[in-house]
Amino acid sequence: MSQQDELTHAAIDRLTRLTDLFALRRQQLAAAADLTETQWRALEEIATEHFLPSMFARARDCSAAAVSRTLRQLQDAGLVRATTDRSDARQRRYTLTAAGRRRMDRIRAARQDALAAVWQDISVADLTQFLQFADPMIERLEGHAENA
Repeated sequence: MSQQDELTHAAIDRLTRLTDLFALRRQQLAAAADLTETQWRALEEIATEHFLPSMFARARDCSAAAVSRTLRQLQDAGLVRATTDRSDARQRRYTLTAAGRRRMDRIRAARQDALAAVWQDISVADLTQFLQFADPMIERLEGHAENA
């Protein structure tokens, strides 16, 4: 195996480990707030006030039924309120309740603590170098995925 091949495999291994660790950390943050990752993502979207269940389902590549189930869980937990849209009675408008906002504040605080603990001591030069590598790699992977 050439040095290029060895380095490529080592880089993929590190990227895989980073991806797995980010996923684990998201699960931990969600669990600490008594949420699933899907519930957390839905709460984040609802907090933007531009939440549309159909768009959420499409972006997450899941069914409308799965999104409805998540929304019911959040409503049952008292974190989300659904009202009829004034301009179109067929549409539901979802908003966070006070409890939902408190839960999001908890997650944001925990996330901020994690960011400070992990990223704070990384130099601007190292972050810049990482971004200079990551951005073209993302473009290459996206292009490859589109052509596959």
